[in-house]
Amino acid sequence: MKMAEVRRKAKEMGLKVQSMKKPDLIRAIQKAEGNMPCFATGRSVCAQMSCCWREDCLPVKHGGTQ
Repeated sequence: MKMAEVRRKAKEMGLKVQSMKKPDLIRAIQKAEGNMPCFATGRSVCAQMSCCWREDCLPVKHGGTQ
């Protein structure tokens, strides 16, 4: 997701977005949604299947190798 979309989502939720980097802003959104604020923290496994950031966060696996 592009930064402009992340900022829009944050603003819609009433979060202050100025001078926040993308990972920090996404974690603030996750927390506001009641989810674990874990975006881009190095996890390789995630149980939050409905998280809208999942695809951008977890490493992409190609052919079963990493």
